[in-house]
Amino acid sequence: MRQRLAALAPTRLELIDDSARHAGHAGARSGGGHYRLLIVAAAFAGQTRLRRHRLVHAALGELMHDRIHALSVQALSPQEASSAAEPTV
Repeated sequence: MRQRLAALAPTRLELIDDSARHAGHAGARSGGGHYRLLIVAAAFAGQTRLRRHRLVHAALGELMHDRIHALSVQALSPQEASSAAEPTV
């Protein structure tokens, strides 16, 4: 996942695997993981939240259909990240 997200040239990338917290969940049984993502990239500047999520999903490609069951995304521009109080995943 990190390799795919590198296409967005992030200045910060935090990816947390929460799959263990969802043991027994239908998505976990089928092999799909649950993840939280904080990504900061210039590509997000001036983009809507929806467009940012679409950029992340496009970068992850087919992983969104098999390896990832759930993904919580916090996508910020560098300016937003520097002006916000320490963003957390």
